[in-house]
Amino acid sequence: MQKNILHLMTAASLMGAFNASAQAETLSQFFAKSHIDGQIRSYYFSRLYGTPNTVNAYAYSLAGRINIVTAPFLSGFRVGVSFYTANALGTQPNNPARIDKTLMGTSPSVNALGQAYLEYQDKWITAKAGNQLVDTPWLNRVGGRVIPVTYQGATLEAHPISGLQLSVLRIFRWKDRTTGQFYRDNLYYPGHYEGDSLYGGPNVLPAGTPPTNGALAFGAQYHAYHAETAAWFYQFDQFANMFYWSGHYALPTSFVLKPFVDAQFTREWGAGEAFANTGTTLFGQLGQGVNSTNWGVKAGFQFPNGSLWWGYDATQHHAHALGGGAIISPYTVGYTADPLYVDSMVQGLVGVGPGHGWRVRAAYWVLPMALQLTAGYSQFTTYFSGNSNWTHFNVSYFPQGMFRGLCLRDQVEVGNGGAVGLFPGSGQHSFVYNRVMMTYQF
Repeated sequence: MQKNILHLMTAASLMGAFNASAQAETLSQFFAKSHIDGQIRSYYFSRLYGTPNTVNAYAYSLAGRINIVTAPFLSGFRVGVSFYTANALGTQPNNPARIDKTLMGTSPSVNALGQAYLEYQDKWITAKAGNQLVDTPWLNRVGGRVIPVTYQGATLEAHPISGLQLSVLRIFRWKDRTTGQFYRDNLYYPGHYEGDSLYGGPNVLPAGTPPTNGALAFGAQYHAYHAETAAWFYQFDQFANMFYWSGHYALPTSFVLKPFVDAQFTREWGAGEAFANTGTTLFGQLGQGVNSTNWGVKAGFQFPNGSLWWGYDATQHHAHALGGGAIISPYTVGYTADPLYVDSMVQGLVGVGPGHGWRVRAAYWVLPMALQLTAGYSQFTTYFSGNSNWTHFNVSYFPQGMFRGLCLRDQVEVGNGGAVGLFPGSGQHSFVYNRVMMTYQF
């Protein structure tokens, strides 16, 4: 199937180039109107557990991507291709336990044709078919690593009136951030399921679990004046049905401080066949189907060169539900890529199960558009994963002038507390996670 799609993309590209060259005066004009960009990434991650029972881990990767989008042909069609590559450059330790596998797995290199799609765009709609990036609350690219998550399927966006966007997505397969192929699994499947090197998720399902048919999603987003709202429905095959709503309002004011308030609500239901049919539990709670309710609020203000906000999220405890009422998120759990306000670098409320948490975050540009400092603190109080807290610091530098496009970033987080198993040494030792990252956009 994947090969057929790639062949279709190649044929479409050739057909598009032929038609465009027929319409344009020369083929060189067609290429001149096409768009090419890329990025180079150099990441070094280290995990310090502070306990003799678990060895510390680290990983290095030099990675890059190249994006090509052709000029329009046939009155609105385009072809897009993105190639991603990552290489450890011989830096991986001999002991696999010492590798931070979330960066790029244990393979010395990863190469992926992450995007290969045919797109049609006019004044009202944008439609894509093939391998592509997706940007929705519970299906997204999952940042923070050298290679993004991409999906195989079809997407449609419509803009019927000013300020309104309607979206439809049908995803069949996905490509995780540590692999070069597309698979019919997700983050609940076991590591190396059908050859997929999954790292970072809970990986609780057994090896014999049938593959999933992906996800279906419908969304509506509307913004007017100083307010925004969005509503989404997701159907995760064999896992759950989800409704998600979010809202944002910025108070119009001429004061230096510009207040804003956000709110969100998540409701899930369904049989959870993948868990029920395999007798798999979450947080030791078997339950009878999926039944989850979450709500959150965030409030803060922006000021010249900075911002400060506080957020709160709560997931209700449903005694007879899977995971005691845990949110089922097949493509973000364990990745802190979900839209909830309370999370950290390596953990979020989805990953720790029912309970509540709060987070405070401050950011300030010491040198406007050049040097930014960020600090945050998150605290979780849960039913099954104990109580934990996470302190986060970040410094980002964006050189200007001839080095414009370069970013140097250092992120450090310290985790404490939590039930045994939340992270190695949890409950007794601090967990220190450091990410040193360099990116260059061209």
